[in-house]
Amino acid sequence: MSSMPRLVVAAPSSGSGKTTVATGLMAAFAARGLAVSPHKVGPDYIDPGYHALATGRVGRNLDAYLCGPGLVAPLFLHGARGCDLAVVEGVMGLYDGAAGEGELASTAHVAKLLRAPVVLVVDASSQSRSVAALVHGFASWDPQVRIGGVILNKVGSDRHEWLLREALESSGVPVLGVVRRAARVDTPSRHLGLVPVAERHSGAVDAVAEMAAQISAGCDLDALLALARGAGPLPGAAWDVAAELASAGHGSGTGRDDGAGRPAGSAGGRAPVVAVAGGAAFTFSYAEHTELLTAAGAEVVTFDPLRDERLPEGTSGLVIGGGFPEVYAAELSANEGLRKSVAELALGGAPVAAECAGMLYLCRELDGQPMCGVLDATARMSERLTLGYRDAVAVGDSVLAVAGTRMRGHEFHRTVVEPGAGPAPAWGVRTPARRVEGFVWRGVHASYLHTHWASEPAVARRFVESCRGS
Repeated sequence: MSSMPRLVVAAPSSGSGKTTVATGLMAAFAARGLAVSPHKVGPDYIDPGYHALATGRVGRNLDAYLCGPGLVAPLFLHGARGCDLAVVEGVMGLYDGAAGEGELASTAHVAKLLRAPVVLVVDASSQSRSVAALVHGFASWDPQVRIGGVILNKVGSDRHEWLLREALESSGVPVLGVVRRAARVDTPSRHLGLVPVAERHSGAVDAVAEMAAQISAGCDLDALLALARGAGPLPGAAWDVAAELASAGHGSGTGRDDGAGRPAGSAGGRAPVVAVAGGAAFTFSYAEHTELLTAAGAEVVTFDPLRDERLPEGTSGLVIGGGFPEVYAAELSANEGLRKSVAELALGGAPVAAECAGMLYLCRELDGQPMCGVLDATARMSERLTLGYRDAVAVGDSVLAVAGTRMRGHEFHRTVVEPGAGPAPAWGVRTPARRVEGFVWRGVHASYLHTHWASEPAVARRFVESCRGS
């Protein structure tokens, strides 16, 4: 049972100002000396980078689709260990969840799982009295969702504020903040959302400071903190990476042992070195992946494919997550030494796990620029956005899973890989149409799907054991 003070920052729709308010609150409370735990509902990788700048702690995701509802509270408590306050930024509109799945993975769903009060951020720029009807509707839609207060965003003047406050007096929902219409905070976007922190660190620092200033000036931080402290107890224990691995076995989603019969870290000799791609081109990763790899017995070493000309010394396994290789195609291609190093590792049969951007990097070329040439495929930018949750099953055995392993994933890209699957595909996917996608070749597992390994710790264990045998 935990009494962790907590708030969920939500909105009626995307574009209302959730990220500005949530990040600003995190930074403002951190400036008061509080240890703030930052969280993001859904699979988004970019917002947590700004949260990390605001708090000095790793931003973590809470996704009831990828990980299942039962893991939301444990992962939340794991991330919030030792903190004074947790702030959770929602996704889309408050009640928007996985398509066709009701409330599943919505901000409202996560708020209920966390038993957390919700602060509703309302874009008031084009309304006055109607704001009361909007807030009343959101507050009464689901009695299990507690709207603890509203922050009015993009308010134009003193009179506009007075009209809004008067309208909301009878709603029963207190106004906890008013943020004036101001020059937009410098948070540039491109084809997949905000530009990640790693690509504009100094600019991102300034943007977070501006968010904190706006929120501190316009919001009642004491009232917001009191609301968070009144969240009440949250039953259950924090996610424990060692315990999860101990119960996961070595195989697939069934949790069955694959016959090796060894606990993590039991093999003799030094820990296998698992190189994890980072830097500006590969910014998409979940903190729990590195924690799982480490707990499974690996020595995790981060490298930057834009700068490092060779893989880390002694690399026996490689993880390349998502990001924006299309933005850096020329620079990645110019680093011929690293491309050859990656190709040699893969050709030798070492375990390689690549998701989305990682798969593009392994192709022969990306937008005409030579890449690693590990996969017999080419990649290019596309005008079409591919976006959504996926149910997937492993088509055959790989370094990540045995055939039949079921996992849930998320696709988010504006690129096309041709062909979309190799002779041995990685996953069979329902989207809802059924198809196969990705590549399994030697020790390589490459796919468009972003997955969250906390939902299936056996993936990390199997990968590390494969590194020991490579």
